[in-house]
Amino acid sequence: MNDLLPTPLPLSESLEPRRMIGLIMKSVITFLLLLVLVLGTGYSLNQPPASFVAPSSFTIEMGEGAKSVTKHLEEQSIIKSGSFLYFVITLFYDAKNIKASTYVFETPLTSMQIAEKLVTGDFGNDLIKFTHIEGERATHIANEAERVLINFDADHFLERAVPLEGKLYPETYYIPKTFSADELIDLMVKTFAEKTQELQPQIDSYSLTYDQILVLASILEREANSPESMRMVSDILQRRLEEGMALQTDASIEYILDKPLKELTPEDLEIDSPYNTYAQRGLPPTPIGNPGRDAIMAVLQPTPNPYVYYITDNDGVFHYAITYDEHRANIAEYLR
Repeated sequence: MNDLLPTPLPLSESLEPRRMIGLIMKSVITFLLLLVLVLGTGYSLNQPPASFVAPSSFTIEMGEGAKSVTKHLEEQSIIKSGSFLYFVITLFYDAKNIKASTYVFETPLTSMQIAEKLVTGDFGNDLIKFTHIEGERATHIANEAERVLINFDADHFLERAVPLEGKLYPETYYIPKTFSADELIDLMVKTFAEKTQELQPQIDSYSLTYDQILVLASILEREANSPESMRMVSDILQRRLEEGMALQTDASIEYILDKPLKELTPEDLEIDSPYNTYAQRGLPPTPIGNPGRDAIMAVLQPTPNPYVYYITDNDGVFHYAITYDEHRANIAEYLR
């Protein structure tokens, strides 16, 4: 009869399933406790930031990953924590389902709500593409905005925008066609602050004041045509300022007369104005347009060079000179 009884398993083998079940239960409990802790802490992180500015637009590029998206959303003050939003997306959704597009957030949203929008492709309103190019002045922005925005008041825009010349960031914006003048200005100023935030320590410690940096950057946008030429011309103009020379920039004359550089005449260079940098020493009193990041960087990080003069030929190529005679020779060779 004893031969018919099952052979007992070793004690260690008989307890193995119980141990496995115990480990699984502990893991589940640990995960739930961690989830409760994270969600408890996350209640605050889930709320929209106090610095949110309505409306805010945000563009996700094709192929952009979830970590990059959530980081940039935090940088633009649309969410409090990029890490928390990333956690929400990866826990409750498939991060690969984030839809590339431009999103408009008319009101503050929680991170949970934004996560749902990103993966369902809820872009918000129908948007139009509004491009404000580097160096463009407020009056030109107003003309284009008045053409495409149905609720745009150009006079009100200029009343606010002209004193902010230099801080209306050049960018391609995706905005509702119902955007008002105030909303467009607020968006441009907010974008300027975001794009230049990391440059602030350099700006604060630079030899020129903040306003002077923007004025010079706005001139570089019109005088030069590439990041490299901006840095070269920046060094030349800053040395002229240091030595008390007149800047002699055609761009400032263009600003007064609102006419293309190629149409300026010798008589134009004699106009009586604080913006005439041929007749007046130093910088003009205000920016002559709205510079982009490259122009601002060119002021802060000029390329050291020995030149005093420069011209641009008809193909946009720069020619530099140390002496006035060399400068006249360049003019004779490349501009006549």
